[in-house]
Amino acid sequence: MKLLSWNVNGLRAAIGKGIVNTIKSLDYDVLMFQEVRSDSIPLDFQTLPYEIYIFPSKKKGYSGTMTLTRIKPISVKYGIGVEDFDEEGRTITLEFNDFYVINSYFPNAGEGLKRLDFKLRFNSEFEKFVLSLNKPCIICGDFNVAHEEIDIARPKDNVNHAGFTPQEREWMTHFLSLGFVDTFRLFVKEGGHYSWWSYRFHAREKNIGWRIDYCVVSEKLKNRVKRAEILEKIMGSDHAPVILEIE
Repeated sequence: MKLLSWNVNGLRAAIGKGIVNTIKSLDYDVLMFQEVRSDSIPLDFQTLPYEIYIFPSKKKGYSGTMTLTRIKPISVKYGIGVEDFDEEGRTITLEFNDFYVINSYFPNAGEGLKRLDFKLRFNSEFEKFVLSLNKPCIICGDFNVAHEEIDIARPKDNVNHAGFTPQEREWMTHFLSLGFVDTFRLFVKEGGHYSWWSYRFHAREKNIGWRIDYCVVSEKLKNRVKRAEILEKIMGSDHAPVILEIE
């Protein structure tokens, strides 16, 4: 199975930047999009050879996730069962024979860390949800945290900034310790590889970025992982897609 995850920073904007042609040129079984900011499936997507599931935020033009799959799932679950988070459309879980595939858009801690507590509560409830599932999991999406110093171009300048607070990083370490694997780090050990860049100051051209998008799998699936990459050259958003291939 080949999976792609991408924070598109607004689905309609991404359509204007050619995302439909990008999808057609790629060969993936499951595509997961975050921050779609749409409450319906655009017509441009309805002709694609995928079953499509969308989970919009109640607040218009905000958050939301969408998953496309060529493989029919056994079941589909929207959200994690906590209204505060589910009304923002943050997770779609598809059940397949061997595992669950979870499309995840974690909250941003926000300017001045005004949503840090909200995010940490989401982290805790998400953890409970994942651990309640009766199969291994593939969790892909925008976690909105650069886990280690090698995951951010300028760590010293960003201590205590949203996405690089000790609390967020500690939770990521804790979550992985529960029996999950950051698949990208199975293949790439060095820094300098990022999935998000600010639109300001030509950050992408200068590769001043953050790695905040992940494909994480249960330890039981680790030996089935064949490829995990960041498609840094694919444009259309301030994020790059991240991909995973699993037997």
